[in-house]
Amino acid sequence: MSGIGHNNGPTMEAGYSWRKHSWSKARAELLPTLPIEVLRTRVKRAKALGLPYKTYASVRASTGRDVVGFLFSNNALRVQIEGQRVPEARVKKLTDAAAKLAALVHAPLAPEAFRDLMAQDGLTIEAARAPHFSQSWSDSARAVLAPVQAAKLPRDGVLVIGDTALEAEWSEIAKLAGFLPSERYFTALDR
Repeated sequence: MSGIGHNNGPTMEAGYSWRKHSWSKARAELLPTLPIEVLRTRVKRAKALGLPYKTYASVRASTGRDVVGFLFSNNALRVQIEGQRVPEARVKKLTDAAAKLAALVHAPLAPEAFRDLMAQDGLTIEAARAPHFSQSWSDSARAVLAPVQAAKLPRDGVLVIGDTALEAEWSEIAKLAGFLPSERYFTALDR
């Protein structure tokens, strides 16, 4: 029972420690123990994607599938105006990533011009207009899914890489694999 001033701290009921121990043990038994060969393969896959292993493993555990594509915002790729090029280090990381690429571009950038700009750097990317903050949830979901579907990618195999809170919502709106801030992706060390 909660009264005025109660902070909902740890329960004082008898048996709390035993329940906590039992719960922790049951949870640990549920988690699979991967054979070393599988673990090595997954570490290798994370490296090929350019992701820290912990990030890759958490996405894989939550979706049950491999990451097969990235959905970038133009902000994450540092392209703010027409004709601006993606920084060379980011192009190299994208070139090396073993995944399909898709992007959502914010106005005033045009998706076609963005796609052409990326092609100049040797990158094939599906691009579409990013949803506007005033669009309905369903319209936003359709906008987010447009480049994912054009690239023929499964929703739960696509990780969103972006910069803003609005971009972070894209993974929830379209039921994608998750969100990773661009600085974490582009500065990820091999872990």
